[in-house]
Amino acid sequence: MTERQELIVKNVDANKQLILDAERWLWAHPQTGYTEWEAHAYLVEKFEALGYELVLAGKIPGFGDIPGFYTDVDTGKEGPVLAIFGELDALDIANHPESVNGMTHCCGHHGQAAALLGIAAALKEPGALDGLCGKIRLIAVPAEEMIQLAFRENLRKEGVISYMGGKVEFMHRGILDGVDLSIMVHGGGGGPEDPVYFSGGYGSNGCMAKTIRFKGKSSHAGGAPHLGVNAQYAAMLGLQAVNDLRETFQEKDTIRFHPIMMGVNCAVNIIPDEMKIESYVRGHSIEAMKRENRKVNRALTGAALAIGAGVELCDRPGYSPEIHDPALMKLVEQCCVDLVGEEHVKFNYTNWGTGSSDFGDITCVMPGMQFSSSGVVGTFHGIDFQVVDADRLCVNATKAQLFVADALLSNGGAAAKEICKNYKPQYPSIKAYFEAINDLILDKDAVKYDENGNATVDFQNV
Repeated sequence: MTERQELIVKNVDANKQLILDAERWLWAHPQTGYTEWEAHAYLVEKFEALGYELVLAGKIPGFGDIPGFYTDVDTGKEGPVLAIFGELDALDIANHPESVNGMTHCCGHHGQAAALLGIAAALKEPGALDGLCGKIRLIAVPAEEMIQLAFRENLRKEGVISYMGGKVEFMHRGILDGVDLSIMVHGGGGGPEDPVYFSGGYGSNGCMAKTIRFKGKSSHAGGAPHLGVNAQYAAMLGLQAVNDLRETFQEKDTIRFHPIMMGVNCAVNIIPDEMKIESYVRGHSIEAMKRENRKVNRALTGAALAIGAGVELCDRPGYSPEIHDPALMKLVEQCCVDLVGEEHVKFNYTNWGTGSSDFGDITCVMPGMQFSSSGVVGTFHGIDFQVVDADRLCVNATKAQLFVADALLSNGGAAAKEICKNYKPQYPSIKAYFEAINDLILDKDAVKYDENGNATVDFQNV
C-alpha cells in the first residue's frame, strides 16, 4: 500500500462510525423505486452537514419530482470527471423477517448509499484531494430494481419520469452530461469466513420491461360460462406458448423470460375479464432482446386469438447490457488487491451474468465498472438475505472506490485519459443511445375483432 493509499484508509476510518450508522439506518427504512424519500432526506441532511451543495434530481427545471441528487467534488484542476453511484431503493418482499411496510433492502443497495456517504466524508478530510485533478461526481440514484412496472408506467404517463430505471432517468435529466467514466460497488455474497472480499465480472444481460393485459368478457362462471371470455385462461395459454419457445432461444443470447401474473379483480363465480402480467425479456444484446421479444409477443397474441380474447402489449426500455471496460476493470482489480491482498480478490474477465442493472446503460456511452464487495449471506432477493459484515460491505467499499478515484485522477488524470481514449462505446453519444432504446417502445392492442368475429393481428413495431 502506498503512502497515498494509507492516507485514504486513515480518512475513511476516521468516518467509519458514520458509515456503519448509515448502513443500519438505511436498512431500517426501505422504500421502493421512485418513492425513496426517507433515504433521500437522510442523505441530504448528512451531505449538507458535511458542507456539500446538492443538485436535487427532482428540482431540475422541466422534470418531475423524484428522489436522488448529485454533487461535484472539484479538485480545482482541469481533468476527467468520474461518477460514483450509490443506489437508494429496496424491494417488495413482505415475508422477509425484517421487512418494513412490506419492503426490505435484500439486494444491499442501502450499503452502497452508506458507502457513498463515507466517500463524501472522507473527501472532506485533510489532504484528500492532494495530487488529484478533475472532478468526482457523487450520485445518489433511485429505482435500480425494475419492479412495480404499472406504478412506473403511471408516473411516466403523468410526466413525473420518462424512463423506468433511475440511472436512465438521470441520464435523460442531464446528470451524466460531461462525465467521462463511472464506477460503483454492489453488495456481494460472503460472510466472515469467505476469503473473497472483492469480485467482478465482464458484464451482464440487459432487459426489456413488459406489461401485458389480456382482455376477456365476464359472465356467470357456473350458469353461463359460454357467454364469457376467460382472460385468465388466455394468459395461462400465452405463458405456456412462450415456455414452448424456450428451446428456440440460443444459448449465446442468454435470453430470460420470467413473468408474474398480477391476479384477477373478480369473485370466484365470475369469468375473469382481465389478467395482467409483468415480465422482462432479458438478453446478451439489444438486438437479441428485440428479436426474441417479437416471438414472445407473437405467442401471447396467438393465445389471445385462440381464446377469443384481446391482449394489450406494452414494451418499455429496461436496461441495456452491462459491459465493463477491461482496462478500467484491470485498474479496479489492482486497487482492490492493494487494499486487501491478492488472495481476497477474484475478478473474472469472461464471466457473464444473466441479471440486469441500469449501470449497463451507463456503460453504453462511457467506460464503467461495477464490482462487488462481500459482507452478506443468504439469497439475493430472498427472505434469508442478511448483512453480517457491514465493515466489508460498506467500509471496504468506501476505501476501494477512493483507491480507484485516486488511481484515475492522479498524475494529471493519465490513467483515466488513457482508458477514455481507447474505449469504444456502443453509442457515440447519450443522444444516440436514447434514440436506440426509444426504438424498443411498443404500445399495441394486438388483436382486434370485427362485427363478424374476424381478427386483425398486429404485435410488432413498424
